[in-house]
Amino acid sequence: MSSARSDRLAVALETTPKKTFASALDWPGWSRSGKTPELAIEALLAYAPRFAPVVGAAGLMLSPSFDVDVIDRVEGGSGTTFGVPSYLTHLADARPVNRAEAARLALIVEAAWAYFDGVAAKAPAELRKGPRGGGRDRAKIVGHVNESDWYYAREIGLRGKQPDPHDPAAIRAQREAMLDVLRQPSDGSPLANRRWPMRYAARRIAWHALDHAWEIEDRSEKE
Repeated sequence: MSSARSDRLAVALETTPKKTFASALDWPGWSRSGKTPELAIEALLAYAPRFAPVVGAAGLMLSPSFDVDVIDRVEGGSGTTFGVPSYLTHLADARPVNRAEAARLALIVEAAWAYFDGVAAKAPAELRKGPRGGGRDRAKIVGHVNESDWYYAREIGLRGKQPDPHDPAAIRAQREAMLDVLRQPSDGSPLANRRWPMRYAARRIAWHALDHAWEIEDRSEKE
């Protein structure tokens, strides 16, 4: 009997002595961390069932299994150690993006935002605290994600007044402007002559929304 088909999963690692981030380069938002590269990859694969609904909402589908192919490694920074991907790009991020691939990346980013909004809407106002009593409550996480998106918008060449992070119409307008940028084909160079190539921008924006969506989910659960 033949074995089930596995798809290749191109992964890049961002490492420090204390923590590693593993990112699925062709799937914006699918990035997880661990104390070692091996544990980071293990965490990435463990989150496939949580990432799959996001992909499904974008009209796409994840393979039921993957063969991991680590194609790039970079040295992380203080942000990596703290627990967030640093502003580091990989060689694969410089690949050109045609119109069809740009549309695909934008769909995943849009689905990540929608998933975050849905999770936040159902969550209690007060979230369970961490083991040391820390952690933002729902409104502050929502504000933080929306405020961060304004900085991300600037990185991809958009200018304008920072919207009220709790104004749904203003947030929708900002997101649509960002998606308009992400839908355009790219030669792989940094957007707006700044730092972020198209592929990195999509990955960073989607990761931030999903990381906080999953945080809200986890901290909404009763002990």
